[in-house]
Amino acid sequence: MNRQELVDNIRRKQSFLCVGLDTDLQKVPGHLLTEEDPIFAFNKAIIDATAPYCVAYKPNLAFYEAAGVKGLMAFEKTVKYLKQHYPDQFIIADAKRGDIGNTSKMYARTFFGEYDVDALTVAPYMGEDSVTPFIQGYDGHWVILLALTSNKGSLDFQLMEDKNGERLFEKVIRKSREWGNDENLMYVVGATRGELFQDIRRVAPKAFLLVPGIGAQGGSLEEVCRHGMTEDIGLLVNSSRAIIYADNTENFAQVAGEKAKEVAEQMAALLK
Repeated sequence: MNRQELVDNIRRKQSFLCVGLDTDLQKVPGHLLTEEDPIFAFNKAIIDATAPYCVAYKPNLAFYEAAGVKGLMAFEKTVKYLKQHYPDQFIIADAKRGDIGNTSKMYARTFFGEYDVDALTVAPYMGEDSVTPFIQGYDGHWVILLALTSNKGSLDFQLMEDKNGERLFEKVIRKSREWGNDENLMYVVGATRGELFQDIRRVAPKAFLLVPGIGAQGGSLEEVCRHGMTEDIGLLVNSSRAIIYADNTENFAQVAGEKAKEVAEQMAALLK
């Protein structure tokens, strides 16, 4: 999916919500555990209930890899189900890959060639040759680079300053602009860093940002939009636990749909 298609879909739906599919077998409603594939059964129900209110889904690979081969099969089935039934949805594989060039080429072939997801989260620590294999030769696909994350440990490195006062997250974004552009490169910026979105926008004024951290992590949607929104919206705001685990009964999907609708309505108001 290219940038214009994504922007058009956001404007059409009046939503920039991304639903995180962090599907944990220890948290899904108990009645699903008798299903042949409980992970996919959960995902399918969540997708069917929330698709009208979001523009993207973000399966986190850790939750699928934890279930071994069956988990990876459920991930693949989830991607195929989205492509078949909801082709307007932007699919993000949250896998946080990033290794030497040879290895990154294989990761790129896996996620963009084999699974054909729209985007992949990538760690920038190893530099250019670990990132560019995900960009070169994969038109219509996106790298989502970790820039300023919402976890506590992000303070260990991401806010470190060099002798000129440039912080590491700013350096990462600035340098990465040499490798890609606003058509194939996004950044992860945590919603709990709302006051720093202005600094992000000085370095990447038009880039799309994937923003986790609203809902269960307490980030402010209003603050994110005030400091981070662009003329083309430029935001995909993710919510996982607050939507998919809002209910643990047989009504879990209906409740998830209601929670997604609440967030989408807030977004529509902010877009106006």
